[in-house]
Amino acid sequence: MTPSDFENLLAFRTSLRRFLHWSQTQARAVGLTAAQHQLLVAIKGHPGGQDSVVELVDRAATAGVVTRQRDAEDGRLTRVALTADGEARLARLGPAHLDELRNLAPVLDQLVAEWAAHTEATPGPG
Repeated sequence: MTPSDFENLLAFRTSLRRFLHWSQTQARAVGLTAAQHQLLVAIKGHPGGQDSVVELVDRAATAGVVTRQRDAEDGRLTRVALTADGEARLARLGPAHLDELRNLAPVLDQLVAEWAAHTEATPGPG
C-alpha cells in the first residue's frame, strides 16, 4: 500500500468514527438509543419494509437463537426473547467484541492524532 492509500484509509476511519458519534448524539437528542435508531433505519430503509424485521426474526427463530411468545396481557402482541442458545452465543460474542474494541481504541486514537496533526500542518485550499 502507498502512503496515499494509508492516508485515505485513515480519513475514512476517522470520518466513520466521527459520524457514528454524531449519529448517537442526534439519536439521544430525540429520545432514542443508538440501537433504537439503528432498528428504525433498518425498518425504514429496507426495501421489504417491516416484513424484513419479521423475516429477520423468522431466520433467528429457525436458527434457534430467539423464540416468539404471545404477550400474556395483550394477545395482539408477540414478544421476542433470546433462547438459551441465543444467550450462550451472545455471551461468547460480547467479551470478544469488547476485547477487540479495547485493542482497536489505541490504534484508532493514534491514527486520529496523526491525521489531525497532518491536517493542521497542511494548509487548506484558498
